[in-house]
Amino acid sequence: MKHIAKTLAAAAMLFAIAAPGDADACTRVVYKGTDSLIVVGRSLDWKTPIPTNLYVYPRGMKKVGNTLPGSVEWTSKYGAVYAVGYDGGVTEGMNEKGLTINGLFCKGTIYENDSTKTMQPMSMAMFVAWLLDMNATTPEVVEVLKNRNFSISGATFDGGTVSQLHWGITDAEGRTAILEFDHGDVRIYEGEDIRVLTNDPAWPSMQAINAYWQGIGGRNMLPGTVKSPDRYVRADYFVRHVETTPDADLGVSICRSVLVTSCVPYTYTVEDEPNVSSTQWRSYSNIRDRRYYFEPVTNQGLYYIDLNKCDLRPGASVMKLDTASATDYVGEANKHLKKSAPFNPMY
Repeated sequence: MKHIAKTLAAAAMLFAIAAPGDADACTRVVYKGTDSLIVVGRSLDWKTPIPTNLYVYPRGMKKVGNTLPGSVEWTSKYGAVYAVGYDGGVTEGMNEKGLTINGLFCKGTIYENDSTKTMQPMSMAMFVAWLLDMNATTPEVVEVLKNRNFSISGATFDGGTVSQLHWGITDAEGRTAILEFDHGDVRIYEGEDIRVLTNDPAWPSMQAINAYWQGIGGRNMLPGTVKSPDRYVRADYFVRHVETTPDADLGVSICRSVLVTSCVPYTYTVEDEPNVSSTQWRSYSNIRDRRYYFEPVTNQGLYYIDLNKCDLRPGASVMKLDTASATDYVGEANKHLKKSAPFNPMY
């Protein structure tokens, strides 16, 4: 008993150091079924509403990463569905090749250093779109990131909050990479067995925390708070101990159930912690079948965009789904997409 008490005390000290003082809580889970079924689920948690609409962009669109001189420019090779926060910045998305990228908060992020000042400007509002537009696989994205020739900046939001993010990247082969910026330096962690991403601390420290809990064993005890390390541990344990299936509907349901165990209940508050963030919406990218599901927590169900049924040919219209009017949508929602102007990036 003394040994257990000392171990738990040491772990508690580690969590106190590693866990952020508040809870900017997002969770990403990669569920791997059989017959190539891969579902990436994520929750978007924040302390104030972040209106998020869905946009479908075709191939062949010319885009720019920023309004600053010399900014990154490209013509999209792939069509994609984006989740766009405030109608001004791409939070996440999936392209027609199944590549899925999700951005989650990580407060320790610092994008720039002296060596990045002369690189081509790229706005946070367009960063995910650029990677999805131009790459089909995780290794392709990793190569772009390792050969970094861009700097990152972005507008603040929600009263001056800086978008300090790290990203999870998964492709149709199940290859996953985690991207973090450490004082301007690119840090990439790769592996087909990477299943979860939450927020702080940075990836290496989070792995040390998770290894401790793996030693205890999830059948005996799992941490239960809304802190980022606790949510990581719960999600990682459950996603590795659920049934694997080739069935798309069941696979999304399993991924959904795992993700919910690490979400923060809607309107949950903690005395003396005004910045506790509760889950606003969840998404599920069925990479194999190219279906992107969206689930606002105040809706009665979830709905999806089937990219296979979208017109992604060059010259096709940008399409938009206004999620505020989608409170009773369930199932395939392609018919609710409306022609739209491109969103206006918040550079």
